[in-house]
Amino acid sequence: MQSQRVSSPRSLSGDSPTAALGKHLRWQVGLACTGIFALVILLGYSSYTVATVLVPDHGGVFREGVAGNPRYLNPLYCEANAVDQDLCALIYRGLTKKDKQGRVIPDLALDWAITDNKVYTFRLRDNEFWHDGQPITVDDVIFTISVLQNPNVLSPPDLTELWRSVKVEKVNENTVRFTRAEPLAPFLDFTQIGLLPKHIYENVQPQELASKALNVTPIGSGPLMVKELAADHIRLEPSPYYAGKTPYLSALELWFYPDYPSLFSAFAKGEIDGISRILPADLPAAGKRTDLQQASAVESKYVEIIFNLNDQNAPFLQEKTVRQALYYGLDRKQLINQAAAGQGIPANSIMLPENWAYDPKLPQYAYDPARARQMLDQAGWVDSNNDGVRDKKGQPLQFILHTNDDPTHVALIQQIAAAWQQIGVRAVPTPVTKADLVRELLAPRHFDVALTEWEATGDPDPYTLWHSTQTKEGGSNFAGWSNEEADKVMERARFTTNEEERKQLYWRFQEIFSDELPALPLYYPVYTYGFSTRVHDVQIPSLNQPSERFSNFADWYIVTRRVPSNQIPTDTPPTPPGQ
Repeated sequence: MQSQRVSSPRSLSGDSPTAALGKHLRWQVGLACTGIFALVILLGYSSYTVATVLVPDHGGVFREGVAGNPRYLNPLYCEANAVDQDLCALIYRGLTKKDKQGRVIPDLALDWAITDNKVYTFRLRDNEFWHDGQPITVDDVIFTISVLQNPNVLSPPDLTELWRSVKVEKVNENTVRFTRAEPLAPFLDFTQIGLLPKHIYENVQPQELASKALNVTPIGSGPLMVKELAADHIRLEPSPYYAGKTPYLSALELWFYPDYPSLFSAFAKGEIDGISRILPADLPAAGKRTDLQQASAVESKYVEIIFNLNDQNAPFLQEKTVRQALYYGLDRKQLINQAAAGQGIPANSIMLPENWAYDPKLPQYAYDPARARQMLDQAGWVDSNNDGVRDKKGQPLQFILHTNDDPTHVALIQQIAAAWQQIGVRAVPTPVTKADLVRELLAPRHFDVALTEWEATGDPDPYTLWHSTQTKEGGSNFAGWSNEEADKVMERARFTTNEEERKQLYWRFQEIFSDELPALPLYYPVYTYGFSTRVHDVQIPSLNQPSERFSNFADWYIVTRRVPSNQIPTDTPPTPPGQ
């Protein structure tokens, strides 16, 4: 048998299968390594070229300086003190709250229904809690109202008087009913009062609720809760039980100073990050600081000149033509710019332009001294003896112009007197203390003309200020104005809860007021807030109260972190300028 030689198979290239396999594997490994290397280069390049931005992060403490000290930390008493107002707005919540148009909107209440303009049925929201984690119930609402109705509790008289006339009923576990004997459209305003937790205060004597019980352990349901209270400051931290957005800042501290000028010194020393209010006189100094930002908003108040229409010393004030001429003789824009450092908006009504009841078509009294002189001439007021003061039948057209001792108000009456002198009217500017202006002059009606400032928060109802029943001492119609049609309009507006109907009535009231001019609306003051440049996204909306400057506190931030620009959450505020 012949032997046969078995030859190893060869590839087409002439290599053996083993050699070919090894060569193929080396090629794949090389290709993989090349790919990995290219990927590393690509990722490195991408991370180098993708832009990063700063976004808000949690942390940081905001320290604000305020003028004064808290007195009660009690929602039943906080309206009497500005610092208490700030704190109550953060610590407590009511069934309702105000929006920037002055409308009442739900807060702890989910909704409500009104029957016969007298019965108000409120439903509470589910899953709302006190700062100690206990649920908020209808029993807490009823307890709070029972405290207000107690004759031993010295709450503001108008507040207690109103609630004592209201019947309160528990309908079920999340519904409460309030029944009034007669309609009162502004009633909803009073449901903004902050609620008290029954389980904390039910064993405290009502007359003691204004003292240390709440000062030591105030428990509310607002976005912030008290963590520390000392003689010189209070520290508030986000409540873990609040259903709203969690703030970026870890805490808000309010530091107490004797007055507003002290806040500038504290800011310069780095003691605080925010100035609760920058007065008009301090604006030039504030504007020179590169580390201080400013935010402004129109306040819910107005400055006006009130005439005493029953003044025997100045009977000419009863003449509508004289009052109108005095209005035409004032350059309100110049008054604002010179006396109020530009911090005001000219007013044509005692209602604010943002309010739902404001009439935008009101006639305006533009500055027109020539027209003022002509009107006075036609009314028989002429300067018969060339002494610079008009007169008629031996009666000079002169009077005392009072105001309080606020520096801005003093400057205003001085400039007003100078303006009226140009049309032949002598006004003697006479400032007094704030207490004396009300107690000695306005309340007893012992004044000629007075410059005053009035709050315009809450319901636009002007009844307590301008209805004829309020002209007697004890009422607030200091001018003594009596107009039959205006009275009927105000009465009708109080007895309906239909907003459109009330709006039409208040438009008519403003028309009558604008024609009669028992007072001259001058301007709406502007509130200015100061805060450090290291704090971001601070926005100040239209204000019912200065305490509403914290309305978007949850968005304020100090601490930031850097992230790729394509990973920014949609609700993240813009990148801080220059960072």
